[in-house]
Amino acid sequence: MGKIAFIFPGQGSQQVGMGKEIAAFSSSAREVFEEADRVLGVSLSGLCFGGPEEELRLTANTQPAILTTSIALWRALTDEVHIRPDFVAGHSLGEYSALVATGALTFKDAVATVRKRGMYMEEAVSAGVGAMSAVLNLDRDKLDEVCASVSREGHVVEPANYNCPGQIVISGHAKAVEEAGEKAREAGARRVVPLPVSGPFHSSLMKPAADRLEKVLSGIDIRDADSPVVSNVTARAVTEAGEIRRLLVEQVASPVRWEDSVRFMLNEGVDLFIEIGAGTVLSGLVKKVDRKVKTLNIQDSASLAKAVEELKSLG
Repeated sequence: MGKIAFIFPGQGSQQVGMGKEIAAFSSSAREVFEEADRVLGVSLSGLCFGGPEEELRLTANTQPAILTTSIALWRALTDEVHIRPDFVAGHSLGEYSALVATGALTFKDAVATVRKRGMYMEEAVSAGVGAMSAVLNLDRDKLDEVCASVSREGHVVEPANYNCPGQIVISGHAKAVEEAGEKAREAGARRVVPLPVSGPFHSSLMKPAADRLEKVLSGIDIRDADSPVVSNVTARAVTEAGEIRRLLVEQVASPVRWEDSVRFMLNEGVDLFIEIGAGTVLSGLVKKVDRKVKTLNIQDSASLAKAVEELKSLG
């Protein structure tokens, strides 16, 4: 039997209505939404289930909303089948969902922390100063060179997400991102797509947010993980609490090495990736790394039933 990885989505997967169906179907899922509402003192469940979308899109709301939806779905899964994954991983914010699923963080601490993480990331750079763009079909070494050639003090652009072959996101000062986008096209990129985000995430401009987050993380209990967590920063497995804490701080201002993380898990023998949360973004990225690997996603009771059936058949 091969190995299984649980993967959890990050920002960009949000959609109005997420979690509503599973909360009606599963009491465990419903309790997760109720706990989030209690911890945050706002109706996060109402925002997830009914919007409005512009409120849900605010980073300080999006982050706890995606985490809560993922953990509600994960709890519904664990009610049905007892399985310890061989690896867990999450895309940026999704790493917090992965850490809850391995027992390294409590849901209560995670949802309160990502609310602050979202606020700090929004506040790190004034509106309009930063930007992000997706660069399609350009070799990563070439794009690294482009960013290095454009970047200078006060005009920073850096790779922010190595998502999959042919899809890399760059981040930094708006003018620098625009210039790097033009140079990337000249270097052969098929398209450069500006992203509708509120800041230059996963660039060195997020250092003030990382510093503020470090203070929050130093005050919460982080335990060793039950299953290896593949870190966004290193694309390597980590289980030790101190290292998890350090990498969560670094993660805010470092690129997300998602393609490398997927390759690491494939090399370790993972042949089934189960995406737990809203949407199927990560399943698509995994398939772009290796077309043949099997993916499942869990985002409602129907997809949950399908995944449970598959897992039970594996014994």
